[in-house]
Amino acid sequence: MLNALLIGLLIWFLYNLVFRFIIPIYKTTRQVKAKFRQMQQHMQEQVKQQSRSADPAAVRPAKPQQPAGDYIDFEEIK
Repeated sequence: MLNALLIGLLIWFLYNLVFRFIIPIYKTTRQVKAKFRQMQQHMQEQVKQQSRSADPAAVRPAKPQQPAGDYIDFEEIK
């Protein structure tokens, strides 16, 4: 009699462990991974679009070329 009661409690405990703890964690983990992959793909698409639409001249500002020997005026800092 006691043996059957202990087996019943063990089965109930394992059932609750599996269906109230392990399966929800598994589902949540899958959802988080899927959302993370989706976010990474979205970011990669944005980077590709920015690289396609970026003007090469706008990316690197041109430095004004000064001929050698020109005097560069400066202010003295006190």
